[in-house]
Amino acid sequence: MSRIDETKDFIPVRIAVLTVSDTRDLSQDKSGDTLVARITAAGHQLAQRHILPDERDLIADQLRDWCADPGIDVIVSTGGTGLTGRDVTVEAHRDVYEKEIDAFGTIFTIVSMQKIGTSAVQSRATGGVANGTYLFALPGSPGACKDAWDEILEKQLDYRHRPCNFVEIMPRLDEHQRRK
Repeated sequence: MSRIDETKDFIPVRIAVLTVSDTRDLSQDKSGDTLVARITAAGHQLAQRHILPDERDLIADQLRDWCADPGIDVIVSTGGTGLTGRDVTVEAHRDVYEKEIDAFGTIFTIVSMQKIGTSAVQSRATGGVANGTYLFALPGSPGACKDAWDEILEKQLDYRHRPCNFVEIMPRLDEHQRRK
């Protein structure tokens, strides 16, 4: 069963938060605020924070820029994961991914089912890796951000979490790009 190994030191990671919305600004960004509060309360660093409109190319460009930044280890976006025509965050993420973390969306759906029942089917939360950086796309509601952080990301971004976690394999995410 999963647990925290208290014999290991906590390793903070640098996390960027991207809110995707055509209507919100920082003063109205409850989902972004939820993520920032949880990130910092867990002991991680907020590396950057932006809001962008639901435009696939703008989102993908921002994700690529952050993936190229050595000061960012993880990107969490919120918004644009639904089924409407303007919901393009998942497509933008997949434009950037080198590898998709398929089970992230599955686990998120399981967590969401416990809270909102079959309405969870409408979310397309996703996760992946690009250029040695983790990327996660979450729905735009504060509740969904809480669920994703509290039930998945907080644990997987804690080096002490056992039996395994995302942090311990960070140094090897881009090993395919290194010369042998």
